[in-house]
Amino acid sequence: MTSEAKQRTNESAVPATNGAAGVPHTKPVIRVVMADSQAIYRVGMRKVFAVEDDIQIVSQVDSLTALFAALQQHPADVLVLEGNLLAGKGSGIADILHHAANLKIIVQATATDENHIVELYRRGVRGVIPRSISPDLLVKCVRKIAAGETWIDNQSVTWVIEAYRTQASALASPKNQPRLSPKELAIINCITQGKRNKEIAYELGTSEQVIKNYLRKIYDKLGVSDRLELALYCLHHHIQSKGGEAEARASIEAALGETAKI
Repeated sequence: MTSEAKQRTNESAVPATNGAAGVPHTKPVIRVVMADSQAIYRVGMRKVFAVEDDIQIVSQVDSLTALFAALQQHPADVLVLEGNLLAGKGSGIADILHHAANLKIIVQATATDENHIVELYRRGVRGVIPRSISPDLLVKCVRKIAAGETWIDNQSVTWVIEAYRTQASALASPKNQPRLSPKELAIINCITQGKRNKEIAYELGTSEQVIKNYLRKIYDKLGVSDRLELALYCLHHHIQSKGGEAEARASIEAALGETAKI
């Protein structure tokens, strides 16, 4: 085995202890996998996370092939993925989620291409960050995404909305909007307030599965395919409570975070 191969093998077997030696964790540990073709970035990120008691690096890999193998051996909560590893692999994100359905993905992008960023969020990525992100922001990003939030800046929100504007315009016109039941309108109103399925179910006194069933019916009626399209359809056709820009942003962020689920 070459020295380089040995190094990669050793990287994938990172000890479970992280942060100060012998100090017990006082909050749930976030298990992180790093996938990056450049060793210098892997080393740098490992140093950043090493001083955080609630973040544990469970594996480091340098390719998608190695990543798939690592995900089978090391259960993880968050993946920090070099964007270049997805080059030429249109199904890359879907393949990753096939191996680990509950994994939350952060992509480190080398360029801010509008279409590419929008497509990453559409495919289920929870956050897109630059390679030059500061250590403090990287740690904050990992914690927020591990907690179920979406990491998205104002520019990306604008791109997402613009990307769907034409599609929303082509959907059913307000004159031909299908009739929605009071329960369906209540669910839509909750979605436009940025609420997630579990929160909607609690507010309406039903189960999360019932909410999912209603959402499928709403999608069919309005001609949309996911939560993001539904949120943007509602913004376009004013099917929402009047909460202004902040509420619209919350609606988009929640939809992005839940799109992969339904």
